[in-house]
Amino acid sequence: MNIKLTSPAAVAAALAGLMATAPVLAADYVQVPGAGSHLAFATKYDGEVFAGSFPGFSTKVSFDPANPAAGTLDVTIPLAGAKSGNSDRDSTLQGEEFFNVAKFATATYTAKGFTKTGDNKYVANGTLALRGVSKPVTFTFEWKPGANPVLTGKATVKRLDFGVGEGDWKDTKTIPDDTAISTVVKLQAK
Repeated sequence: MNIKLTSPAAVAAALAGLMATAPVLAADYVQVPGAGSHLAFATKYDGEVFAGSFPGFSTKVSFDPANPAAGTLDVTIPLAGAKSGNSDRDSTLQGEEFFNVAKFATATYTAKGFTKTGDNKYVANGTLALRGVSKPVTFTFEWKPGANPVLTGKATVKRLDFGVGEGDWKDTKTIPDDTAISTVVKLQAK
């Protein structure tokens, strides 16, 4: 096909037409190893707040802020590494009544499609798979764009929906059902 463009205005119009019809492609990102990313949880035990983290988690994101509905988020969380600053509690968390890491070594969170809620703020309605149970979990996050974007987010997980805390631990007076999750993920292009 031979197209003759006779003026700068015609060239500009042709380029604008091509750009308008070009598909918007999301960029793919992975978590930067050892860059200070963290995934934390917080709850209470007998009224006292305690917090912990999941070292070794990994994150993959496909995202274009101009088209958040096409975004995807995949997080893999190794449960055996859960740390709360108390070795007895950490051992209990790994046991059958909580994470049961002998049977369920990892948890995953996956989301497809984000909704913009403000400047660089989004919601992902995804699925958490934990202890062989998959349930919807809403994750809100802020996206700091750049060559190495940063995703900062939070969610609330109802532990009993996933069987975390069986037996005597089901008592929500001892440990509330709601567990706060927060994360900061430093990313790089894949």
